Amino acid sequence: MSPLISNHKISKKDKNEIILESKKLGFDAIGFAKPNLKSEVKGNLNDFLENNYHGEMDWLKKNKTRRESPKNIWSDVKTIISLGVNYGPDKDPLKLIKEKELGNISVYARGEDYHKIIKKNLKIFGSWIANNLNCEVKIFVDTAPIMEKNIAELAGLGWQGKHTNLVSKDFGSWLFLAEIFIDKNIEIDMPEVDNCGTCTKCQDICPTDAFTEEYKLDARKCISYLTIEHKSQIPIQFRKKIGNRIYGCDDCLAICPWNKFAKKSKEIRFSTKEKTINFSLSKLSKLEDKTFREFFSGSPIKRIGRDRFLRNVMIAIGNSGKRSFSKDIIPKISDKSPLVRGAAIWAIRNLLDDSEIKEIKEKSLNKERDSLVKKEWLESIS
Repeated sequence: MSPLISNHKISKKDKNEIILESKKLGFDAIGFAKPNLKSEVKGNLNDFLENNYHGEMDWLKKNKTRRESPKNIWSDVKTIISLGVNYGPDKDPLKLIKEKELGNISVYARGEDYHKIIKKNLKIFGSWIANNLNCEVKIFVDTAPIMEKNIAELAGLGWQGKHTNLVSKDFGSWLFLAEIFIDKNIEIDMPEVDNCGTCTKCQDICPTDAFTEEYKLDARKCISYLTIEHKSQIPIQFRKKIGNRIYGCDDCLAICPWNKFAKKSKEIRFSTKEKTINFSLSKLSKLEDKTFREFFSGSPIKRIGRDRFLRNVMIAIGNSGKRSFSKDIIPKISDKSPLVRGAAIWAIRNLLDDSEIKEIKEKSLNKERDSLVKKEWLESIS
């Protein structure tokens, strides 16, 4: 195929061909923006980091300078093509919260790893653009320090809502984002305006009150952060509020009124797998390293490892109110991982009376060498 252009000017017709090709490759939304972030983005980023709202996500601070401008990623970039892929669920994610015997997994992680799925098509699209526009390109799908929600807003895909995630008029809160940087100028699109109005549903529903104010999130209190990024024991004050959420949380996304326009994803590989939605906590509690890796092969869940995942499962079991789960917890009090042992102790103390676990407690304390695990027996569970 001959190049669409041979000079630095990309016509409206050429832009339309780019848009058409994006649809052929499965991208649901596309917009074009200059690599110039709004002036307040840098200040908001600094505020987030200075308040340590990023918690253990040290890479955010490490790459702060690169995040401040797309040109700090690639100095030759002239236009950013922002892309969105719909991952809208077929059922209301909030309904699963009531299923106390099941583990609740965030919508984005119920299918195959979106990074791999999108990146394959993104590479094809990037090559098509490079060949037909006779230009250099760089592609990104959550793989570089890019303020992609801010870029998507500039490109007209949506706006950054009060829950700090992107909201789309067409897809609600359910868009995966990707970017293509190019070294040529393309006519840009109008930025999307904020359409949240006076609504505060996303903030009101947050179980852990993680929002410090509108548009500002303290990640250290966010259930998604606590169950995915946090590497040690989950602070006691958040455990009961986690409920049965064992990987991520969709409450603030799912409650958004703009989801009335959302559509079920066309990408079958994003679809909910039965094993991740109809998944008993009892079955999950029995996963060992090998079976965990096998079961979550191809899933983003695999990244956090078996021990962190089992920690989350133990917390969910402790919140279930099901005494019958005690048979699944007791073996985990002797687990090889102190992370699992500590969470199992908290869970069994929530389900059984002190008199029922007196012997288990004495035996555990006699052989336990980890001070933090011992602490789980002695501290208040409230």
